[in-house]
Amino acid sequence: MHVPPTPSNESARLDTLRALHILDTSPEERFDRLTRLAKRLFGVPIALVSLVDADRQWFKSCVGLTASETSRDISFCGHAILGDEIMLVPDALADARFHDNPLVIDNPNIRFYAGCPLTVPNGSKLGTLCLIDVKPRGLDEEERELLRDLARMAEQELAAVQLATLDDLTLLSNRRGFEALAQHALNVCKRLEKPASLLFFDLNDFKQINDTHGHAEGDRALTTFADVLRTALRESDVIGRLGGDEFVALLTDSSSAETHEVTQRLQHLLDARNAEEKRGYQIRFSVGQIQYEPARHASIAELLAAADAAMYSHKQASKARAAQQRI
Repeated sequence: MHVPPTPSNESARLDTLRALHILDTSPEERFDRLTRLAKRLFGVPIALVSLVDADRQWFKSCVGLTASETSRDISFCGHAILGDEIMLVPDALADARFHDNPLVIDNPNIRFYAGCPLTVPNGSKLGTLCLIDVKPRGLDEEERELLRDLARMAEQELAAVQLATLDDLTLLSNRRGFEALAQHALNVCKRLEKPASLLFFDLNDFKQINDTHGHAEGDRALTTFADVLRTALRESDVIGRLGGDEFVALLTDSSSAETHEVTQRLQHLLDARNAEEKRGYQIRFSVGQIQYEPARHASIAELLAAADAAMYSHKQASKARAAQQRI
């Protein structure tokens, strides 16, 4: 059995998948109708909308199978997301990658598999629309085109989910997406009695960048800052763009001192990008840092409000120092 290789863009792919907040959600008719249609049109016993997470494949929609997920190591879909075209396995027993796979030699006794990758607008392949049969078979060109059409419909539904929770410029979570994911993370920290910190960022003199260099350059500044945030923070941290030039990051299992170290690392990385790109301006930020206290912060909204106030105080103090230096 061959374990699926890891895609080259795995970190960004997983960020995109998790920003959808779709994993482990309830069944939805818009996805279920596609798998029912695929099952009927192709005459197969099993059809899935499968999303490939870090260590598992999870089924957003599934007809003909009782399981809701399987290990990624034994998944067919983990192989299918490596390419752009339909991955076709006419007879799994005759395929070196799968002949001794537990899903082949035991339930559900897969013989035939056809999976079309599901790609969202940023290019990430999040999973597949796939067909499974317990006997060998193939697909002719007309059937392949039909599977592609159904997969495009599934992609449209994923894009609709993505637009609701993802900022289309920076590809970070938008306010809605951040609040949903951050609230879940806070609930976990409270239950496990783990520390958490919220950082609230505002770019300094952003309006001047837009006015002097144009809005396209302003967008470039925003995407640069978002990239630096991703690099400075851990994959487990929740990052979002609330709108305009405001960004936030929730650091779970992170003390106040550790969070301060993150802001210092962010500043060093941003200084390096400023020096490297030489765009005629410097990207700078003010930041408010608030340590999560369950007794004081009942919700992510309250924590955001406190961090926003702290950021404003930091910005005003910085302006006062700059004014004093000019005297």
